Amino acid sequence: MIMMEIQVRCEWCEGEGIYTKYHDKEWGVPLHSDRKLFEFLILEGVQAGLSWITVLKKRKTYREVYDQFDFNKVAKYKETKIQSLLNNPGIIRNKLKIRAAVKNAQATIKIRKEFGTFNKYIWQFTDGKTIHNSWKSLKDIPAQTEISNLMSKDLKKRGFTFVGPTICYAFMQAIGMVNDHVIGCYRYKQLKKID
Repeated sequence: MIMMEIQVRCEWCEGEGIYTKYHDKEWGVPLHSDRKLFEFLILEGVQAGLSWITVLKKRKTYREVYDQFDFNKVAKYKETKIQSLLNNPGIIRNKLKIRAAVKNAQATIKIRKEFGTFNKYIWQFTDGKTIHNSWKSLKDIPAQTEISNLMSKDLKKRGFTFVGPTICYAFMQAIGMVNDHVIGCYRYKQLKKID
């Protein structure tokens, strides 16, 4: 008789295929592409007050209407483009969040001028390394940390919006600055090997 090994995952991703796929392939994997980092920063800001599944389901449309998250293009969006985004049912039509994407794209360009890459700037908060936590359950994982507070303050000082400490921590989790898979999740050990 063949025994099938059951893959244990973080419980937050169970239920919907799109969630499970995101958990298995993306969440917590270290990212270093400026464009992908910008994408996640914008999407985490969009998520404020909503569930991540809501944002994931609209991600394809976000990529289309935000020029594949090309910050150079997003930074130049004029009022007509902003109005077209506000009328698009494929995204979350929140005026402040849409305007934040434009403002954050402009701030990203300034950071790249100063640091060379957005990647170099953002990863300095963890000295360029992933922090591997050892959470036993979902309830152990904090909503924010000292590092996410520092990141939030610095981003705001540089002109970013929708970058509070909780959003920054979710961003850090998504881009692999922290490995917050619970220790019983099969991805926890896999991601520890990447480091």
